[in-house]
Amino acid sequence: MVWAISHHDALQQLLNDPRVGKNAQLWTTFREGRLPEGWPLLNFVTVPGMTTADGDDHRRLRGLVSQAFTPRRIAELQPRIEALTARLLDGVALLEGEFDLREHFAYPLPMQVIGELLGLALAEQDELHELSDTLVSSSATPAAAVAAQRGLFGLLGSVVAAKRAEPGDDLTTDLIAAREESDRLSEEELVGTLLLMLVAGHETTLNLITNAVRALLAHPDQLRQVLDGTYSWSAVVEETLRYDSPVGQFPLRYASEDIAVGNVLIRRGEALLASYGAAGRDSGHFPDADRFDLGRKPAKHLSLGHGPHFCLGAGLARLEAETALRELFTRFPDLTLADGPAPEPIGSFISNSVRTLRVRTS
Repeated sequence: MVWAISHHDALQQLLNDPRVGKNAQLWTTFREGRLPEGWPLLNFVTVPGMTTADGDDHRRLRGLVSQAFTPRRIAELQPRIEALTARLLDGVALLEGEFDLREHFAYPLPMQVIGELLGLALAEQDELHELSDTLVSSSATPAAAVAAQRGLFGLLGSVVAAKRAEPGDDLTTDLIAAREESDRLSEEELVGTLLLMLVAGHETTLNLITNAVRALLAHPDQLRQVLDGTYSWSAVVEETLRYDSPVGQFPLRYASEDIAVGNVLIRRGEALLASYGAAGRDSGHFPDADRFDLGRKPAKHLSLGHGPHFCLGAGLARLEAETALRELFTRFPDLTLADGPAPEPIGSFISNSVRTLRVRTS
């Protein structure tokens, strides 16, 4: 049994409930070996790391990575993010008026930022992105999903080996040191942590930038109010996170004992699916929830999580998205959606955005 938690208040309650865990051994279906071979989401519920750990293990793993995401470290990244953004926009300016914003701008910015944090070469970044796209796809065959998992772990294992041979000034080297100097990280947790940071560090922000641009171009009156200073870029990011969450749903959490949620009883051993996209459109919590509204009174969304597993890179994602949007519309204030059919949604159970977003600069 898997429960989809789609109402804001119920989801907030369960994300912060100590009776809900992330270790798949709590899930009766997994523990009894009843999952089909090649199940596409298996990696998400078994990969060693923060997203599958509870209690002391989770605090240990989170503590090792958190040093890279302190407010001071994130603020120090701002000049680099601005320089990368400017370079990408210079490239966009050379295109012939119409281009895919997702491919040429929304993707390379967060990928290069997280790639530099992890010490990845550009060629490695592109290959890892292709594999992670398959990993979060709902249309991939079981064989393709398994191949993507193996490819990701193999490539990240090679990155670890290279950093052991030639340490660098990056987070991968720091995590290796934690593994080898104090035995605070197993080899499997090391690679699993890198995988989490890679996927979460670029897929979410890629979707956030894409979704925000799409919403603004569909609401030109509100875009004008941002450009004239009525609303902030921060307001754009927060309303986009609520209105069009970059993560549709994320698997899985498990009840360690029976839990009552309203009139529903979730039994011990049953699984919970956090439906962030649906929670952001919960009309019981957000008035007129289906309307993109930058003037909406602040209301805390859950799109970056809640409780012990709140997204560790939330500050970085916000900084990247605000910088990208501000600089994009400063350079191209007359940006519009290109003519043609409506963009197709990504074929993903987890990732929420569109496959392409074609725009025109003039």
